[in-house]
Amino acid sequence: MKRELVQDWMSRNVVTVTSDTSLPEAHQIMKANGFRRLPVVDANGKLIGILTLGDVRGAEASPATSLSVWELNYLLARLKVSSVMTNKPVVIRPNTTIGDAAKTMLDNKVSGLPVVDEDDQLVGIITESDIFRMVVRNEWHEERMAAVA
Repeated sequence: MKRELVQDWMSRNVVTVTSDTSLPEAHQIMKANGFRRLPVVDANGKLIGILTLGDVRGAEASPATSLSVWELNYLLARLKVSSVMTNKPVVIRPNTTIGDAAKTMLDNKVSGLPVVDEDDQLVGIITESDIFRMVVRNEWHEERMAAVA
């Protein structure tokens, strides 16, 4: 893991939203694609936040609410990503090692990190699943090489 770099394992064509995207629309994008997080970018592609499923759940109404379903739907439809996203998320650079990325995730109790360049432009995202895929692929390769030797 010390030799492996984030840029070699990150997802590159990241689906993003802007801060003025409605929360229901962002949630639908997450559900349709099986995402647990969506980077939030400005018009120039600069990362400004991240929206997680936890953020979405936190914005949902309490079961104890006295509002009707129609009132709730009306309010949620008007809610923007900017109201609930995490501002200034923990990020990582493409040339960081996978080991450092994993440590950063553990230290910050997050399961994914937006990958940004020196100008804070989003260039990818690395998740615990990407790291797990790398570990499994490398372990499988080492076992296969040992069997051939």
